Amino acid sequence: MTLSSGPSPKVRSPMTVPRLVKMKGRERITMVTAYDFTFARMLDEAGVDALLVGDSLGMVVQGRESTLPVTMDEIVYHTRAVARGTQYAHIVADMPFLSWQPSVERAIDNAGRLLSEGGAHAVKLEGGAEAAETIRRLVSCGIPVLGHVGLTPQSVHAMGGFRVQGKTREAAARLLDDAVAVAEAGAYGIVLEGIPTDLAGQITRAVPVPTIGIGAGPECDGQVLVCYDLLGLTPTLRPKFVKRYAELFTAGVEAARTYCDEVRAGVFPAEEHGFGEVKREGEESAPHNGTSNRTAGYGPTR
Repeated sequence: MTLSSGPSPKVRSPMTVPRLVKMKGRERITMVTAYDFTFARMLDEAGVDALLVGDSLGMVVQGRESTLPVTMDEIVYHTRAVARGTQYAHIVADMPFLSWQPSVERAIDNAGRLLSEGGAHAVKLEGGAEAAETIRRLVSCGIPVLGHVGLTPQSVHAMGGFRVQGKTREAAARLLDDAVAVAEAGAYGIVLEGIPTDLAGQITRAVPVPTIGIGAGPECDGQVLVCYDLLGLTPTLRPKFVKRYAELFTAGVEAARTYCDEVRAGVFPAEEHGFGEVKREGEESAPHNGTSNRTAGYGPTR
């Protein structure tokens, strides 16, 4: 008799645009930003549905004041790294500032780069009704587009800072119109950022595609967080809408401090961290234990 070891683990298959669209109203969507191979691998293993290579890297990776200086080449570089670390998650790459606004032709060229060079599955661009024609053309070229309305960080100067949008009836009506225009243009989903909870719920009910909230309350079809915020790696950036699930900055400081103490005290490296002595002439090598001598990562294992 064969004893069962318990239920079989759920087999994951790659997340796709059609699957995400079908999740609306049935299953909440999880999205987290990622900017490199290691974070992508970690989040992918955790079961995150979609990874966003956001231009937020300008602030959390590069230490800039806004997302505006991030370039196409930088987004392509980071997307390529994320793609190498991902097996299952849907990968979305941000269209950085002025990568699509000047012309539809520029938008097509740059979005194409993110898919062909970066390995993204879709692109995200900020804008409402004014972006609809560009979205329509990108989709007609076979490039999936995730929309983004509300607080759009690339318009931070026009908005007078990172401020909640849609707080008046008139502003809320404009945002609803923007979201509907983006959905009608062919976007498969819409990020709603920095808007009142009731407005996010109204938009979610009004559009046939999933809404992904960030600072938009619990009524969206899914949520996105910056990975550095989620993991507590941003000690000076603490937006109200963020929930920190770890405090890795503090843990990292403590680990590095312990390392410094041990090196200075002569505790590390110890004997077990070295590779023994040079063999004398005629001395036989130690018997092989059958394990591979291939290197793991960037250094030998024995």
